[in-house]
Amino acid sequence: MKNMDRRKFVKDSLKITAVAAVGSSILMNSEDASAAAVGLQFAQVTLPYAFNALEPNIDALTMEIHYTKHHTAYVKNVNEAIAAEKISFATEKEFFANASKLSMKARNNGGGSWNHNFFWQVMKPGAGTPSGKVTDAINGAFSSFDKFKDQFSQAAIGRFGSGWAWLVNDGGKLKIGSTPNQDNPMMDVSELKGTPLLCLDVWEHAYYLKYQNKRADYVAAWWNVVNWDEVAKRMI
Repeated sequence: MKNMDRRKFVKDSLKITAVAAVGSSILMNSEDASAAAVGLQFAQVTLPYAFNALEPNIDALTMEIHYTKHHTAYVKNVNEAIAAEKISFATEKEFFANASKLSMKARNNGGGSWNHNFFWQVMKPGAGTPSGKVTDAINGAFSSFDKFKDQFSQAAIGRFGSGWAWLVNDGGKLKIGSTPNQDNPMMDVSELKGTPLLCLDVWEHAYYLKYQNKRADYVAAWWNVVNWDEVAKRMI
């Protein structure tokens, strides 16, 4: 190879290497930026009690299947949707505030992930009855605990198909209502709005092994495991 040709070859090779390096850098930066944009990841809370801890009100097998199969699947599916759809909301609150803009996969599984995390925490073994500020707030809003209990139970029993019953704080006012499927009161698509204080899952998978089609019996038994201390923490 002549000296001139050799110098040209080396020069051209260096140019190609430089362009390739820049291109690789741009690609990596683009991928990094895309990954950074997808900041929110849902996670499953550790169940705060054993699967059999809520018996006889909620049986161990139902709890195990509910937590390890249903809830785990919601978390997996919403995180897949976030990655695939490049959803860039930073918090769960922002995610739900924009539920109307989400795909049904993201909305349903995001709701299922959050709702179940909340549900596990508002139950505990040997729960007892509310006291203190919880009792005062309930009596102030619903006249008595019995009236509150009846209204909440009817919201749960009367929800057609699958869904949830809720007690929420809406601008300082306590409200009871229900949502379909995996919607919750923080979603912009929900008719019931507010900060959740208490919830009850009335999907059939939550009770069918023990109660079959007797949802009212499940609701009545559930009152025995409500974690009123957790409700109190969430009241402002």
